[in-house]
Amino acid sequence: MAKTPISRRNMLFATGAALMAPAIARAQTPDSWNLAFPQNEPVIRDQEPVRRNVSSFRTRNWQDYFDRLGDGAILADITSRAVHYWGPDGQTYRLYPSSVPQSEEMTRRGRTQVVRKVVGPSWTPTDNMRRRDPSLPAFMPPGPGNPLGTHALYLTWPAYLIHGTHDTRKIGRMSSSGCIGLYNPHIEELFSMVNIGTQVVML
Repeated sequence: MAKTPISRRNMLFATGAALMAPAIARAQTPDSWNLAFPQNEPVIRDQEPVRRNVSSFRTRNWQDYFDRLGDGAILADITSRAVHYWGPDGQTYRLYPSSVPQSEEMTRRGRTQVVRKVVGPSWTPTDNMRRRDPSLPAFMPPGPGNPLGTHALYLTWPAYLIHGTHDTRKIGRMSSSGCIGLYNPHIEELFSMVNIGTQVVML
């Protein structure tokens, strides 16, 4: 029987194939595929795909919206789904992506201010929310399932807040019942800078 000569190239090829086989097998298993590409994620709501308008998500000047900075200023730009913050020192500026109300009917625009700050907020759905979705609980304590996330800024308007969310898929979408939502790390940072009395414009 003739023997096949073993060359350096053949040996490297065989070794590489042996090393790659387990990885390929793992990548093709149904479990790993489902982890990477979930097939049964809950639908947030039926809507058109999010439009990524880079030109609208841009820095802005506080002077275009406020007469003075005072204790600081927040602009919630519902159209571009972004929250802008300017600190009272005139130097601090932050820009965060946000979730916005699901419809114009749920949207409130105008001037308000921060009147309360809460770490680990509880949630009490409004009567209108429970009419739209009877499955909602009457009350929800702080925790991973709470839709207000880890921190909340309460405004002079009842039931309208700037808060975090544990459901990160909501950011950048029309997904709230009227509030403005931020990623939890972003609301935590904003919370640490905002003072009671900070002026807010929603437009």
